[in-house]
Amino acid sequence: MRSWELSLALDRKSHRPLPQQLVLALVEEIRRGRLEPGEPVPGTRSLARTLGVHRNTVVAAFEELLAQGWLETTRASHTRVTRSLPVADDPSAHTRSRAMGFALRPWGNSARAFEAVPAGVLDFTGGLPDARLFRADLLARAYRRSLKRSKGKLLGFGSPAGDLRLRERLAAMLAARRGLAVTAEDLLVTRGSQLALHLLSLALVREGDTVAVESPGYPSAREAFCLLGAKLLPIKVDGEGLDVEQLERALERTTIRALCLTPHHQDPTTVTLSARRRLALLSLARRHRFAIIEADYDYEFQFDGAPVLPMASTDPHGVVVYVGTLSKALAPGLRMGFVIAPPPLRAALIAVRGQVDRQGDLGLEHAVAELLEDGEVLRHSLRARRIFHARRDLLVRLLRTHLNDALSFEVPRGGLALWARVAKGIDVERWAAASLRAGVRFFTGRQYAPSGRPLPFVRLGFGHLDEPELREAVRRMAKALPAR
Repeated sequence: MRSWELSLALDRKSHRPLPQQLVLALVEEIRRGRLEPGEPVPGTRSLARTLGVHRNTVVAAFEELLAQGWLETTRASHTRVTRSLPVADDPSAHTRSRAMGFALRPWGNSARAFEAVPAGVLDFTGGLPDARLFRADLLARAYRRSLKRSKGKLLGFGSPAGDLRLRERLAAMLAARRGLAVTAEDLLVTRGSQLALHLLSLALVREGDTVAVESPGYPSAREAFCLLGAKLLPIKVDGEGLDVEQLERALERTTIRALCLTPHHQDPTTVTLSARRRLALLSLARRHRFAIIEADYDYEFQFDGAPVLPMASTDPHGVVVYVGTLSKALAPGLRMGFVIAPPPLRAALIAVRGQVDRQGDLGLEHAVAELLEDGEVLRHSLRARRIFHARRDLLVRLLRTHLNDALSFEVPRGGLALWARVAKGIDVERWAAASLRAGVRFFTGRQYAPSGRPLPFVRLGFGHLDEPELREAVRRMAKALPAR
């Protein structure tokens, strides 16, 4: 019993329960080899007296150690250290290694680049709305009401398709404002549009399939399809949006499973896919039997002229899968997206969603449905659109005043970002690095290029910066501009 004379440190002020502390301490001694395989352990009463704890503490710890396989019982009901444990001879084995004992597949995650910047840095990235504009108190009250009225039902399991009330409200909104003749049974609610793209990759794409993407284009969409081993086919974007003729030529020598694009306010260039190309693309998808994944991430923010109706509203062949989000209309951290898909694909998406995410936050979904019914979402969108319109115009004036020789651009008709070409002779990557040191962050064209090669462009998201912040951000950019 010599090993049990070892002191085991138990901290009664720790947040960790005493039985769990005792389990960890004994496992540590076994890993270090100070308690050897096959060595008997004392009874629970004697060990409790030694440690100055209640016997039930030791009993609970022994039960856990037996369950984990560190201890075993003999026929005579004695307890001992399990004989078959692979105890390391190295005394340092008790320290937890931060390295992996096996290889991992490398993963890319462009979303990490959009995470919060250090305090004091003004952020042009993301094309995000200003979360400060959203009435969080209204959502909090609606959430409390939803949970109270449901008598706990919204805290249980529900449909992977999402809260029925929200799907009904979304269907009504989409029919009225976006020309989509849909019902609640056509919709799947997800935790943001990124999850929707991930589910689509699981339901549609197999390893080795080809998915066409915009170039430049939204990096997280590309990653969603690469996740399962899809091959990407970049298609250039020009002043009319996706180059459908280039796609048609590519289809003469390859087969694609899907095309993912942002036809309303193309991410990142903000151009709108022309009517001529929309019709050609729908015809092309029907002939070559591929899915068009239409990601419509900020439909509500159209400043000049009327917004163009989604391609899904004029799809007679069932080839368009429509992906939308409420995160941009309300607040980026409110993860709520949706998918409209033909019934067979929707059924597959629901089956996959049940395995990946089970369901969304039904209470939150129900609360947002209430805000839709009360008109709060529409009122917020209209108010936010006026504010974002003013911010766009201010940014345009500031850039033309302070950076007119460095940047050229078309004023975007909608969306929450501006895409600008950098003048020749300016090292855009060097400028971005210098600007970050000066306290302002923006993304260059490289971030959106499927090849990862430098592009002489910058993307400036103005939605989440107020007017004083925009003025200061442009001042810092101008100050950081490298000399030519």
